Amino acid sequence: MRRFLIRVATLAAAATTLAVPAAPSTAAAAQGVSFRPLQFNTNGYNWGGYAATGSGFTSVSATWTEPHVTCNSTDDLYAPWVGIDGYGSSSVEQTGVATDCSSGSPVNQAWYEMYPAAPVYLSTGSYPVSAGDSISASVTYAGSNRYTLKLTDSSRGWTYTTTKTLSAQRTSAEVIIESPTGSYPNFGTLSFTSATVNGKSLGSYGPVALDPSANGTYEARTSGLGSGGTSFTDTYLHQ
Repeated sequence: MRRFLIRVATLAAAATTLAVPAAPSTAAAAQGVSFRPLQFNTNGYNWGGYAATGSGFTSVSATWTEPHVTCNSTDDLYAPWVGIDGYGSSSVEQTGVATDCSSGSPVNQAWYEMYPAAPVYLSTGSYPVSAGDSISASVTYAGSNRYTLKLTDSSRGWTYTTTKTLSAQRTSAEVIIESPTGSYPNFGTLSFTSATVNGKSLGSYGPVALDPSANGTYEARTSGLGSGGTSFTDTYLHQ
């Protein structure tokens, strides 16, 4: 499995006008995606989802069902994750599940990363993840530059917890989908639920909604927040 690199950059403060796919894919059409008219969110480049900004963030968490993925090419690579920092800062403390298509078929692997350190992948033997599994992830600041990262696959009955040290700014908290290669596999619609920041709803922080893009085309669409600001969807549009 290739190394999962997080590209950290200062993201645009306003939406960039990009091309809309001429017609929905079969999978997107089946999801009932409306392509025209379609309002896009802030251009997140290789990020989609929500980023809360401010200072003093101490925790972020969310739950999702790992999607069934169809690979478009061997360059496809993406991950849903939760994390602190990374939106305009030079570190990210994050954990989630990566789906890699480099073998020609989707391979899921749990991971965490204390960027700029390299990502750490969990053993697929001890911590397997399959499409349809219920995943919960959290990152919590434990004081003294320590962060506790926790990932649970309740369908498989395992939980992984680790505490790492990093000097970071804690100026953002995110619930995100990301493709480091800028190439998303077709993941259909991914639903995040129970999304909280500092123990409150994600929506209570007025987070920035992000749509990922590459090569002048939006690749997925982030919905508005529902369920009291704790849930949203990302829907695949284009590779």
